[in-house]
Amino acid sequence: MPPIVTDQMGRKVQLPAPPLRIVSLVPSQTELLADLKLDEAVVGITKFCVHPEHWYRNKDRVGGTKEVKMNVIEQLAPNLIIGNKEENSPEDILALEKHYPVWMSDIEDLEDALEMIRTVGLLTNRQPAAEELAGQIQGAFIDLGQYTQRLPPVSAAYLIWRDPYMVAARETFIDYMLQQAGFRNVFARERRYPEVRLEAIAAREPEVILLSSEPYPFKDKHIAEIRSACPTSEIRLVDGELFSWYGSRLLKSPAYFKALRQR
Repeated sequence: MPPIVTDQMGRKVQLPAPPLRIVSLVPSQTELLADLKLDEAVVGITKFCVHPEHWYRNKDRVGGTKEVKMNVIEQLAPNLIIGNKEENSPEDILALEKHYPVWMSDIEDLEDALEMIRTVGLLTNRQPAAEELAGQIQGAFIDLGQYTQRLPPVSAAYLIWRDPYMVAARETFIDYMLQQAGFRNVFARERRYPEVRLEAIAAREPEVILLSSEPYPFKDKHIAEIRSACPTSEIRLVDGELFSWYGSRLLKSPAYFKALRQR
C-alpha cells in the first residue's frame, strides 16, 4: 500500500514510494528538487522555473504557475505533483488532484520553509541531503538574527508591482523576511499585497523603499518617478528571489540581507 502523507494544507495525499516522475509547479521548489539531485525524476516544470538554467532550457514546461496546461501534464504522466497554496490556482489543483497525487506547501515563515524542505526530502527519498540543507539554512538565519539584533530597525516599504503599485504587507513570506533582515514594514497594518498610491507610501515616511526584481522587474529607470513622490526615502533595487523564494535559495538570503543592511 503506497504511503499516505499530510501536506502543509492539511490534505491527505497518497504517494508512490518513491515518486519517479515529478512535476513541480513552483520555481523555488523546482530549484530545491535540483539541489536534491533529482534531475532524472523531475519531468516537468513551469515557465517561471528559471533555476537551474539547464532545467529551464531542457525540461518540459507545463505552463505557468497560475495557468497549468493539463494536456502537457497528461502526456508527462507524473506520479507526484508539487505545488503551493499561494502560487498555484485552486482550480488547477482541484483538477489535477483528481488524477495525480498533489502535495501542497503553505509557507508563511522560515519554520514552514524548513518543514517543506525536510518533507520534500522524505517524499523523494533524499532525507539526509534535505536535513543537511535545512540545518545549514537554519544556522545561517540564526547568525543573521544575531547580527540584526545589534542594529536599529529600518522602516521600509517593499514594492512588488507597478501600474498599479502594490506592496508586500503582513501575512506574507516577504514581510517575514523583511523582519529577519532588520526592516520594519510600514505597511504591516495591511494584509497581503494591497494596491497603494505613491502618495500613500510617502505618507508612511519609510526610510528606504525596496523595489523587487520580481514579480514586476523594477529597473533603475523606475527610481526617478518614485523618488519624485517620496523624496525623503532612500530607494534601492533588490533581488526579489532572496526575499520570496523559500526553497534552497534561502541559503543565500542571510548574507544578502547583511550586505543590504551594511549599505
